[in-house]
Amino acid sequence: MTGTPNGSAPAHPEGTVLALNSPKLNGIRRLTALDTVRARIAMAVDLGLLSPGERLPQTDAIAEALGVGEITVRRALSSLCTDGVLERRRGRNGGTLVAEQPTRGVVDAAEAYHGQTAEVHRLIDERTVLECGIAHLATGAASPAALDGLDLLVAAMDRAESWAEFHSCDERFHLAVAHATGLDASVQTYGTVLRRLYAYYLPYPLAALRESNDEHRALVAALRAGDAARAADIARRHVETLHRTMFVGLMR
Repeated sequence: MTGTPNGSAPAHPEGTVLALNSPKLNGIRRLTALDTVRARIAMAVDLGLLSPGERLPQTDAIAEALGVGEITVRRALSSLCTDGVLERRRGRNGGTLVAEQPTRGVVDAAEAYHGQTAEVHRLIDERTVLECGIAHLATGAASPAALDGLDLLVAAMDRAESWAEFHSCDERFHLAVAHATGLDASVQTYGTVLRRLYAYYLPYPLAALRESNDEHRALVAALRAGDAARAADIARRHVETLHRTMFVGLMR
């Protein structure tokens, strides 16, 4: 997943990860970076992925995970507080939290995501094909150092304290598997599809992300064992579940 992840991944320029200028993201490319943050957090609340009273991560972590600037995140969170989706609390246990009785369906920008069901399913299928091939190739090509690096990212995701921290590590993990093939062309092609799909990811409960990390762990074990068929099958199941777990499946 979101998915997802410790060192931190380098921050992406605003809009780079979201690929908002891609012609294949017609439904959301007209949205500003501010609108995309508002829509993704509001949708996570509407779908129950973020629970009433749940504290959001720090703005810098959200900014890194969603590929936008911190100022954009601050503005988005402030506006969602005004809308009644979030609330701010002061004091030691304060911060920005999901409102106890959040207003739902108030962010118009979310409709741009709702209309992209076919596009998201297509991207999931494209990623499935690429990820299975990458897992198969990485089985024989991954160096011990590369495998050790994957283990470190799995451990970082085990320690992640928020969906934002997990998501940043998750992206690094999947790109690292692609790099382990030694084929630059595969990294470029896969990276493009991955980031287009990440443009649609929402915050997810950490418990669900932990389960996806078990699949990361199993994939690394298969790579170490030289079991290409098992590695490809783990990769397939890991991605295909997105048809059910991303918002396009949860809205049904």
